[in-house]
Amino acid sequence: MIDLKSPDEVSRMRSACTAAARVLQDLAGLVVPGVSTAGLDAAARGLMARHGCESACHGYVVGRLTYPGYICISLNDEVVHGIGAPDRIVREGDLVSLDVVVRRDGYIGDNARTVMVGKVAPEARQLCIDTEQALHAGIASIRPGSRVGDLSAAIQAALAPGGYGIVRDFVGHGVGRKMHEEPQIPNYGKAGTGPKLLPGMALAIEPMVNLGSHKIVMAADGWTARTADGKVSAHFEHTVLVTETGVEILTVP
Repeated sequence: MIDLKSPDEVSRMRSACTAAARVLQDLAGLVVPGVSTAGLDAAARGLMARHGCESACHGYVVGRLTYPGYICISLNDEVVHGIGAPDRIVREGDLVSLDVVVRRDGYIGDNARTVMVGKVAPEARQLCIDTEQALHAGIASIRPGSRVGDLSAAIQAALAPGGYGIVRDFVGHGVGRKMHEEPQIPNYGKAGTGPKLLPGMALAIEPMVNLGSHKIVMAADGWTARTADGKVSAHFEHTVLVTETGVEILTVP
């Protein structure tokens, strides 16, 4: 079942998403050489309190695993779900992906950004630019009555010239009271396929793109996904609302 949000629910979603966007914006400014990822995680917790929300990641359970961080912090070849640690230090030239998911008044706000630290390699910079542009190409394709496959195909087409590896193991998704709702939104696909997009749907669109192969491996912690070939990865995400006339990006500060 795909949940269509009522006007009251949309209002609560806007509030949660604004808070998530403000936390991410403030946190991105703290990503500098020498900071530990544990320090960034602690800062995120404080920013959530300041913006009147709480982490939806902290304590999240999958099987026998419980996520220990307040946000997901993934460095370089880490694709998603990296965990902040005192000995994981940000260096000049790193790519640092921040995935901030908050809960406010019972609803979720979900957004992510890959921060380029200082002077990064030209191919890594282009990867970030192209991944963010692909996110916006996907968003621009949304209109009432279009299909998930149209959105997925738009993202894939935007990334095709770069020859990147589009991650298959993790996809975008519906969002609302829960962090993960239907429908699933791959970042690759065939136009004209999949569920219809209808007014009231809230979607977390999040291309995860590797410089090399799309294949990933899981770290020993059971959470962190890394590129199988060790090349860098980028991740950008917005929560959006399908409207009567098109689409609204909810995760704006």
